Amino acid sequence: MPILPLTSPTYPNHTPSTPVNVSVSNRIPLIFRRLHRFQQMDFELALWQLSYLCLAPKRVYRNVYYHKQTKNTWARDDPAILILLFGCLFVAAMAWSMVYSHTFLYALKLAFVMILRDFLVVGVISATLLRLFANKVLLSPSSHASLTDTSVEWAYAFDVHTNAFFPLYLTLYIAQLLLLPIITKDKWVCILVGNTLYLAGFAQYIYGVYLGLTALPFLIRSEILLAPLLPLFASYIVSLLGFNIANHVLHIYFGS
Repeated sequence: MPILPLTSPTYPNHTPSTPVNVSVSNRIPLIFRRLHRFQQMDFELALWQLSYLCLAPKRVYRNVYYHKQTKNTWARDDPAILILLFGCLFVAAMAWSMVYSHTFLYALKLAFVMILRDFLVVGVISATLLRLFANKVLLSPSSHASLTDTSVEWAYAFDVHTNAFFPLYLTLYIAQLLLLPIITKDKWVCILVGNTLYLAGFAQYIYGVYLGLTALPFLIRSEILLAPLLPLFASYIVSLLGFNIANHVLHIYFGS
């Protein structure tokens, strides 16, 4: 005769507790959940990726296949590249504030705006739109895709934004600062230089998004992602009639 019960007792109106906190945290991409684990971050790899995003961006996306094979996910799980980008934006905010003779408190506020709005908020919106568009328009028929590759992960779409953002950062946050005495003048040549900077920056972002989604083997017609280059170039041509983009953008950040 058994001493211990073979089945667990049941109680009326009792449901087993569910790990709510775990399920909620699992909805947050792993790269954000690991932001506080500095000792586990590979900053050397992140620096290599940032370098090659400017020199040979296709090499960065070759590592995506290796990451997929080893960790069964297309999205990166190491937030080191985010920490480096936060640092880059912080340095840019300090430099811009010094040029415009603003206080250190204003520089901190500007850094917060650049990190939160320019990178994170824009990244969340961009990743959401990219994921929806890719899964609705670019996804290949199920017969041509493996069972594990049925949709684009939101975390990977945010990775694409992160990778595409860095060349734009170098163009519009660093190069524009160095050329500030030129691009703020009202001469046509100065307008040409300044507006070309913005054309180059946003064209690099669009091309980076294209490369990121092209790297996924289960997506087709990725060249559609290059379509925004046409209105971008048309707007650039129109702006050369006398619209100084740099002056208007810098007025939003720093006022008159």
